[in-house]
Amino acid sequence: MDWRERARAAEQGREWEVAIALVSAHAECHSNDPDMHDSHLWHMDLLARAARYTELTARALDDGHARRALNRSLGERGMDAALRRRAEDGDRGALYVLVRLLCRTSRVQEAQQAVEDIGPEDQYARRLVAEGRRA
Repeated sequence: MDWRERARAAEQGREWEVAIALVSAHAECHSNDPDMHDSHLWHMDLLARAARYTELTARALDDGHARRALNRSLGERGMDAALRRRAEDGDRGALYVLVRLLCRTSRVQEAQQAVEDIGPEDQYARRLVAEGRRA
């Protein structure tokens, strides 16, 4: 069984520490090797699924993949306060995930207010709210 198979088995068994250790040893964000880059994406996904938010937050400072994995996980878990804090700190991706979350949970007015408070000039965020109103 090679490292990928062991990592998949650990992932399926929700043995996050084992899966993360195996995958991270073969991961590199800006690699010319597509397998290493793919492993980096897998690594970020594992960190998110393991709810290792402290590590993801630190990585998100200079890694867009970590930032997206963190925001996606926070949105999937309904953690709107954490997304709002990230958006207020300048993470536009967090704002978009927050707006989608609020609209998806029938809180369009809150989504509108978040856009007004955080990104009043952000046309994409405004469009997400408009789409949320129609849904």
